[in-house]
Amino acid sequence: MIYKFNNFIPVVDPTSFVHPQATVTGNVIIGKHVYIGPGAAVRGDWGQIVIKDGCNIQENCTIHMFPGVTVVLEEGAHIGHGAIIHGAHIGRNVMVGMNSVIMDEVRIGENSIIGALTFIKAGEVIPAKSLVVGNPGKIVKEVTDEMIAWKSKGTQLYQSLPRQCFEGLEACEPLTEIEVDRPSQESQYQTWNAIKNS
Repeated sequence: MIYKFNNFIPVVDPTSFVHPQATVTGNVIIGKHVYIGPGAAVRGDWGQIVIKDGCNIQENCTIHMFPGVTVVLEEGAHIGHGAIIHGAHIGRNVMVGMNSVIMDEVRIGENSIIGALTFIKAGEVIPAKSLVVGNPGKIVKEVTDEMIAWKSKGTQLYQSLPRQCFEGLEACEPLTEIEVDRPSQESQYQTWNAIKNS
């Protein structure tokens, strides 16, 4: 659902897909080829949220801030299932792992990877190409070119997902038994293989 708040109406590029069970509120600007999954809450009531081209915000993520703050997700930011971004700046091509918490005034440099369940305390500045894990989050090494390539391929999958949702996602009633001519999973692998081999 998309909600106007205090005269701010979210802006969503038509190439982007916001799942009907996600909630986008107020002063939010969403660029091109962005995917926002079910259960995500993107709440621009006290400040602004800018989600640039090619980002994805997966199921049950929360993005919010203290009053007057702008949250920015730079191009290709990849926010894993259940993560919380509160008042932070996420750099280009960063991956934030599942159920991580990124606190206020954090700045994460481009091409960094934040491990699942990592907590980054307020005000931390993470340099580019850092691998961060733990609670509290600690930089354990520099991200390799191979890791960046792996992350980028995964993000490309999500960048193709909005189009697939527009073309093939529809509400339906469940079947009561498996169809004899149930589609093969092969088509589900084709997109991944095309991206992986590009």
